[in-house]
Amino acid sequence: MNSSRRKFITTSAIAVAGSAILPNYLFAGSRKIERLGLQLYSVRDAMKVDPKGSLKKLADMGYLHVEHANYIDRKFYGYSAKDFKKLLNDLELLMPSGHVRLQVEDWDTAKGDFTDKWKYTVEDAAAVGQRYLMNAWIEENVRADVDGLKRYIEKFNKCGELCKAQGITFGYHNHNFEFTLKIGDDRLYDYILKNTDPNLVTQQLDIGNVPGEGAEVLELLKKYPGRFELLHVKDKIKSNAEGNMDGYVNTVLGVGVMPVKEIVNTARKIGGTSQFIIEQEEYQGKDAFDCVKIDLQMMKKWGY
Repeated sequence: MNSSRRKFITTSAIAVAGSAILPNYLFAGSRKIERLGLQLYSVRDAMKVDPKGSLKKLADMGYLHVEHANYIDRKFYGYSAKDFKKLLNDLELLMPSGHVRLQVEDWDTAKGDFTDKWKYTVEDAAAVGQRYLMNAWIEENVRADVDGLKRYIEKFNKCGELCKAQGITFGYHNHNFEFTLKIGDDRLYDYILKNTDPNLVTQQLDIGNVPGEGAEVLELLKKYPGRFELLHVKDKIKSNAEGNMDGYVNTVLGVGVMPVKEIVNTARKIGGTSQFIIEQEEYQGKDAFDCVKIDLQMMKKWGY
């Protein structure tokens, strides 16, 4: 075990032990622990074949935190919450956040409550060690019905309450449709921010999914200060690849058109951001692990 990794583990253990004996209100308004991690969708093909080996590669290159994108039938990449947490512990990794999909069907209208299936989702997130549960999608049929969409978003605050009872935070992760679809005069993304309680629903701003080359991201951080506890850190380049709708694809940090360093520094300063999560979805013919290693090195160079 290298010294920096040993220091991290020791510090984390002290922090957890300390928080266990102090009342929650002492942490209200305090700055959250800053973390740098990787969204495992970045190495999705390898995770499908060999989750353990893939996670070991990431740990060996210096990652301390990961974010999942695979929770199916109460399993993370085929592991129960208990077994996946053990796998992470054995590799000295933590998983503070993860992506799931909140479905309309997860709310039982007759009972006025969430279904057992969704409650298990929240319970498993807490059991595996997550601090954040991110809803990462809105189905197209829901988006097509404005009234239904409003009712769906109303459940975000209720889900925030459910998650809070389990000691975790509920949040929303954007794609690009939130900036083109409107509810009244508001873009969907603005509507979500205006109609959710910041104390119950946080935001994970995916900077690569926001239209343009970074200016709109900076405007959002200024417009809604303190609302973005999590940030998906990406860079992108222009591309004419078939099927590419917005004219860009991901690339390694620091070589694309995004002012990524300025964005992460602004997020750290005024965005309320403490969780910086690298994600790269396209690789321009390079190996995915080679790419995320360069991404990690660049973020460390920038002071993260």
